[in-house]
Amino acid sequence: APAVKKFTLNFTVTNLQFTADLEKPSSRRFKSTEKVMYHYIDPLLQKSSIGPHFTGCKVTGFRSGRHRDDTKVDAVCSYKDNASLARFDRAKLYQELSTMTNSVTKLGHYSLDRNSLYVDG
Repeated sequence: APAVKKFTLNFTVTNLQFTADLEKPSSRRFKSTEKVMYHYIDPLLQKSSIGPHFTGCKVTGFRSGRHRDDTKVDAVCSYKDNASLARFDRAKLYQELSTMTNSVTKLGHYSLDRNSLYVDG
């Protein structure tokens, strides 16, 4: 059976005001924002080179950004590592996500800090 591997995905949303309740995974705001993030993140990864192997992401937290309207998003994503996936290429995945988010500026109706996308395998 293929092994499940994980990678981290981080980015900053510049038009999502950070509030203290976003730090609490049990809060209503955390849960609703988490769902919205899945709505945007999962389809992107499904369209990427790891798409056939992608098994999902888990938002692990929201953090305060540099500016009042900035919220940093942290997620851990998973994929099945098997023979048909040559190897996890984080540079390739970064490039694909960059292209799919309009040079790291748009994620659905959210604006992104273009210097904030980080993929770590």
